[in-house]
Amino acid sequence: MDAIPSFGERNFGGLDLGDVRRTRRLIKTVDTICRHPGGTLPDKLSQPKNLRAFYRLVDQDEVTHAVVINSHAAETRRRIAVVEKAAVLILHDATELDYTTLKALQEHLGQIGQGTRRGYICHNSLAVRADTGETLGLTSQILHHRAAVPKAETTKQSRERGNRESRLWVRGVEASGPAPAGVRCVDVCDSLSDTFEFLSFEVTQKRLFVVRARENRKLAEPVAGANYLFDAVRQSPSMGTRSLEVKATSGRKSRTTTVHVSYSKVRLAPPGEKLGEYANEPFEVWVVRVWEPNPPAGEEPLEWILLTNCAVENFADACERIEWYEKRWIVEELHKGMKTGCGIETLQFDTIERLEPAIAVLSVVATTLLTLRDAARAPDAETRPATEIVAPVYVEVLAAYYGKRLGKKPSVKAFYMHVARLGGHQNRKCDGFPGWITLWRGWMKLQSMVDGYEAADRHATPSCGKN
Repeated sequence: MDAIPSFGERNFGGLDLGDVRRTRRLIKTVDTICRHPGGTLPDKLSQPKNLRAFYRLVDQDEVTHAVVINSHAAETRRRIAVVEKAAVLILHDATELDYTTLKALQEHLGQIGQGTRRGYICHNSLAVRADTGETLGLTSQILHHRAAVPKAETTKQSRERGNRESRLWVRGVEASGPAPAGVRCVDVCDSLSDTFEFLSFEVTQKRLFVVRARENRKLAEPVAGANYLFDAVRQSPSMGTRSLEVKATSGRKSRTTTVHVSYSKVRLAPPGEKLGEYANEPFEVWVVRVWEPNPPAGEEPLEWILLTNCAVENFADACERIEWYEKRWIVEELHKGMKTGCGIETLQFDTIERLEPAIAVLSVVATTLLTLRDAARAPDAETRPATEIVAPVYVEVLAAYYGKRLGKKPSVKAFYMHVARLGGHQNRKCDGFPGWITLWRGWMKLQSMVDGYEAADRHATPSCGKN
C-alpha cells in the first residue's frame, strides 16, 4: 500500500522554489510544526538546525507569502472539486495581526485597533462543506496595510483609491476563483461586507452569496408600503420557528434559543451617494429574517437579516440559508487557531520579506487544528479505525495511557474523545462536543507523550554494529 502523503506534501509537494531542497525543507517544516503548533518558532522547531533552516528558507526571494498561500489554495480547490452533492461555503472574514513590538518594521505596517497599534488586516477566505462544516482549506489570504487617509479626501478620491479597505471583500472573492464545474460554491460574509459594491459584484459575476445586512437600504419598489429594507422585512409574518445556537460574544452569552423566520424577495436600489465602483442598477435579492421575540432577561434580542441570491421559495430553503450563515463562525475559529493555537503574533522578524511567508505557513498549519474537530464529527467517526487517519504510534501511546477504557483498536471518535479528555474535557453529556481548542490542548499532551515514547525507543534500540 502506498504511503499517505503528509499534510506538507499535499500542500507544497508541487512547488518550484528554484531548488528542490527548498521544497523539501518547506514540507519538513510544515509537518514538524503540525506536530508542535503551539508557542514561539523556537518552541515549534525545537532542534536548532531546523529553526536555522526555516530562517534561511523564508530569506529566499522565491519564498513569498503569495507563493505559500497559492500552493495551499490550489490544494483547497482540488478538495472542493471532488465534493459531491453538498454545497461548499467560502467564508470570508478579517482579523487583525498585531506586530507593534517589531520596531524595525513599523514604517512597513499599517494602523490597527484604534490607530495606536501596528500590523495587518488579515483577510481570509476559508472553504468548508455546507453539510458537515468540514474544513477544506483557505482559498485566499490577503495581508492588508491600512492606509493613512488624508483628512481632506473627497468621496471620489476614496472611491478610486486602490488600497481602500472595503475593496477587501471583492479582492478575497476574486482571489478565491470561480467554482469548479458541478460544485455549488456560496460566499458567506458578516455585516461588514454589506456594501452595494460587493453585493453588485456578486450579482454581476453570477456568484452565490449569503450576507448579513447592516444597512437599511432603500428599495427600488416599495414592499408592503415600506420604502426601506428593514422596515419592509420586519412587517413580514413569521413562517415558522426553529432552534438556534447563539455563540458567545463580548456582549452576549452562549445559549440555545427559539427564533422566528420570515422570508421575502426585494429589489435593492443603488445608494444616493456612490461610495464604491459598481453599475447604478437595482437588483433583486431574497431576504431571510431571523429574530428572537423572547430573549432571556438581561440579554439583547437576536436578529439576523440575511441577503442572498439563492432562491428562498419555502421554509426549508430559509432554514438552509440560516444554517449556511451559522457556519460563518468557523472562520472565526480559524483566527483563534492562528493566534491562540499557532502563536502567529509571536513571530520575530526584522524584515517584511521574512515575516509574511512565515505568516502564510502558520496560517496554513492553523487549518489543521480545525480538522481535529472535523475528524471526530465525521459521519463514519464511530466505525472508522483511528489508525486510518493518525499514525499507529499515536493510537498505541494513547491506548497504553488509558488501558482497557480505550482499547487497542479504537474508532476515530473514541480516539479523539479520549484526546479531548487529555485537554480537560470530561466527556459528560452536559459538556457537549469538544471544540478544537480542547482537542488541541489534548493533542499537545499526546504529542509530548509520543515524543517521549519515541525517544525512549531510540535509546533502547542498539546502534548498528553494537550489542
